[in-house]
Amino acid sequence: MVSSQPSWRPAVVDPQSVDCPAGPQGLRQYLSGTDVNDLLAREKAVIFRGFGVSPETYDSVAGELLPNRLAYVHGNSPRTKVGRNLYTSTEYPPEFEISMHNEMSYAHKWPTRILFLCEQAPATGGATPVVDGQLWLESIDPEVCAAFAPGVRYTQNLHDGVGFGKSWQQTFETEDRGEVEAFLDGADSEWRWRSDGSLWVSQLRQATLKHPVTGTEVWFNQADQWHPAGLGEDAAALADVVPEDELPQNATFADGSPIPGEYITHVQETGMRLAVDVDWRDGDLLLVDNIAAGHGRRAYTGRRRILVAMSDEAA
Repeated sequence: MVSSQPSWRPAVVDPQSVDCPAGPQGLRQYLSGTDVNDLLAREKAVIFRGFGVSPETYDSVAGELLPNRLAYVHGNSPRTKVGRNLYTSTEYPPEFEISMHNEMSYAHKWPTRILFLCEQAPATGGATPVVDGQLWLESIDPEVCAAFAPGVRYTQNLHDGVGFGKSWQQTFETEDRGEVEAFLDGADSEWRWRSDGSLWVSQLRQATLKHPVTGTEVWFNQADQWHPAGLGEDAAALADVVPEDELPQNATFADGSPIPGEYITHVQETGMRLAVDVDWRDGDLLLVDNIAAGHGRRAYTGRRRILVAMSDEAA
């Protein structure tokens, strides 16, 4: 285990540093002569600042950065779809932080890239912290890493329209049970419908992952965002009164045994301690390698509107 502070930071690309005009057209000019795959493999995360990108011009730029834009199917965060596979960032109350995570690392397939757009920066706070996944892994206590080595089992209870958390219809963006069943069968998931119309899903996934380009091993799971110990006082209170197998979501070790709350706290606090904040300015873009780096959110005041889209492969 290492205890070093992060020396890595996201790269910043602006019109002055790359000798391109300000505005979305200037950014497209820069990207047309840039190997984005190489840039992202080298930097892990890149801020594009000073190009004044807006929701109206986002698509023209995103096409250069996200070769295969994905729908947020089987996503567990509350979001609103606002465009072509373009969503609001996680809609949690502003007073709460969102811990570090790699998007959809609980799923059988995950996006390899995430592209954030700052439509409106908040009055205070609201940074998107990013963390080097290799440093995060190397900074976790070896005892905790060893316990997670066989993987993480994620369990969901998705209601039929009334209940805690997201419904199965919201989660899979469909009203068709057959589509859901086909998706889960292809996702190596266990599942069953219950008599009340709800859906139970269980998935065994990895705890760490090797980057497909660099070969670097990184911490790559969302156990702390599924476990009651990592979700604040309300989730902990719910876990006290609702049987474990009926919680909206939960994470256990691979064999189904419970993860100690102190392990979850350690992982979560380590990720947040090592994170580097990206403070937003209107029109900023942030491109993140979703395997090499985790991301989160700081608490904020005022209106904050960050949009996000995802891609599952390089160009």
